[in-house]
Amino acid sequence: MWESDTLRAGPAGPGRSEDGMSGKRKKGAGKAAPRAYGRLTRHERDTLQRMLERGASCRQIARELGRSPSTVSSEVASHRFVTAPRERRGERVDASADLSAACPRLAAWPRCCNGCGRYRAIGCKRRPHVFYDARAAQLCADSVLVSSRRGIDADEPAAAEALALIRDGLGRGLSPEQLSARNGGPVDLSPSTIYRWVAAGYDGMTNMELRRKVGYRPRSHRAPKRATSHSPRRSHAAFLGLGEDVCAAAWEMDTVEGAREDGACLLTLLHRPSRLQLALPLAAKDAESVASALGGVRSVLGAGGTGRVFRAVLTDNGAEFSDEGAIAALIGEEPGETRLFYCDPRRSDQKGACERNHVEIRKLLPKGRGLRFDRLAPADLSLAMSHVNSEPRGALGFATPARAFRAMLGDDAAALLEAYGIEDVPIDELDLTPGLIARARAERGDAPLS
Repeated sequence: MWESDTLRAGPAGPGRSEDGMSGKRKKGAGKAAPRAYGRLTRHERDTLQRMLERGASCRQIARELGRSPSTVSSEVASHRFVTAPRERRGERVDASADLSAACPRLAAWPRCCNGCGRYRAIGCKRRPHVFYDARAAQLCADSVLVSSRRGIDADEPAAAEALALIRDGLGRGLSPEQLSARNGGPVDLSPSTIYRWVAAGYDGMTNMELRRKVGYRPRSHRAPKRATSHSPRRSHAAFLGLGEDVCAAAWEMDTVEGAREDGACLLTLLHRPSRLQLALPLAAKDAESVASALGGVRSVLGAGGTGRVFRAVLTDNGAEFSDEGAIAALIGEEPGETRLFYCDPRRSDQKGACERNHVEIRKLLPKGRGLRFDRLAPADLSLAMSHVNSEPRGALGFATPARAFRAMLGDDAAALLEAYGIEDVPIDELDLTPGLIARARAERGDAPLS
């Protein structure tokens, strides 16, 4: 058997010292330095094999490697491989196997044929021949490491509970980032683990559950429309000239269309710092309807509140935003100042936050379903935007846009949210699927949107 750590090593053999093979004890070789990483490396295994061939003791090898003697002994016992008889060649011997009947050398250190007087046990009639092999040991250790990272590191009830929460959350349109407890979600897993479980097909899930992985179509390249003419002082370059703080606190304005045969659409206003988005119904996609919707916002906030809230608004060059004078007046622009600005032609990326947030609206009102926006009731939009603005956002440290908006704009924010019926929705009640509005309309007895 191998020597206990609490026993002192016996006297070194003639011409050989306790440090290994040199005959002189190395300076500073008494105590192994603490190691930051516990796994043996391939270099260390090669050294172990060479020292076994030279007949070194367990403690000598441990001192050379800076490891515990128990680590060395366990490594050799766990990675012994049969070389003879031929029919068992390559077989790995269990660490607990008792081979003392075959050879006394296999009953105690080194428990293998390395270092035997016969080279590679040639001519030895005893069976089996058992050798420690560094290359095979490294392959075994690597396979154990890989297999330990597969599967689910939890008992069956805990795994089933986590999978049920993941499936429920993905079914309600939440992302793995929003489901993770790290970000305030209900699942005590990291986002990367949730992605890995879905990709591995646990509980029958597939990447089809992840809307953003499969929900994009190739972009269409339609002929560009004629850009709306506007004053040079309202250009995107002039907007950037306002300074970083003003640009970061600006609003972005755009429209979202419904079915092709439907003339109605939505006017969206996104507050950059809080990511809160308002969706206002437009009877038609024209300048008059936009002015009417913005007039409703102004009536909620009053002239003073409108001036405080809308310090800068960035929109695109659509024809519905062509009446720059009316829009500027409605957002509180005074003589001598500029608050309304336009993106460069075909540069929707300049108001990218609004474009990206349209993805959240499309979860509830998807394209290609024939949904008619002229049938949307105010209650439908209030419900939809309550859920969209209660969705935890990574850009906000997984706070919700509605709460961030109230914290930033106080009473003005509260007035807007109350006027448009936007309420806080707990994460366990969030539903970002088309079924949310469909069920609400069915409960009210309204016809479907499509």
